[in-house]
Amino acid sequence: MGIKERQERDREAVRRGILDAARELFVAEGYMNVSIRKIAERIEYSPAAVYGYFESKDDIFFALAEEGFQLLGTAPDAAEAVDPLERLRRGFWRLYEFSKEHPEYFALMFIDRAVPRISQEYERFAFARETKARVVNQVRACVDAGVFPSSTKPFAAFRVLSMGMFGVSVMRLSGRTLPIEEADAIAHDVLDTIITGLRAGVDLQAADTSCEVEPEEVRASPPGLRSR
Repeated sequence: MGIKERQERDREAVRRGILDAARELFVAEGYMNVSIRKIAERIEYSPAAVYGYFESKDDIFFALAEEGFQLLGTAPDAAEAVDPLERLRRGFWRLYEFSKEHPEYFALMFIDRAVPRISQEYERFAFARETKARVVNQVRACVDAGVFPSSTKPFAAFRVLSMGMFGVSVMRLSGRTLPIEEADAIAHDVLDTIITGLRAGVDLQAADTSCEVEPEEVRASPPGLRSR
């Protein structure tokens, strides 16, 4: 390995250390209570060294959020599902699985309300908006296939499904489920109940707004699963 390669490897290792330390601190202490100095102290570097990698604390958050969205992505087998309803079901179940597999990312991205708005890095998260649009189109595919009634409002249905899975995920992570309850079973029941309601033609009260959210409205929307 040449000198340049070693330097790049070392630089990436330091960057990784900064991100890991920041993620842990943000979740443990809250975004507002963590400073660049505190992150630097965690990895035994100077604040100036951290600034050599990230211009600000917000920039560190955006890097972590980008990683989180990439980890969330879509369910590995969702695209393989031929049935439109099964594809939709697997996609939303992936959100719940993500909260279990990567609880720190989930908490930072979707629970801490002090984090900066994604609109500050709108172009950086274009793939999140594109994936959201794709999920809404999956709802439309269910309508076209006759799985959901023609009166189904795609974006409203998308929002209801999102909120249901977010609710269970947050309750489980915050320890608000009862000792005798199984969060996985509740998540399955929530998803099945919402889908059953959609198939029955429940009259959704939520507005069927466009999935193309304007920059100032975007917060930390996961790929296809939410906007705040």
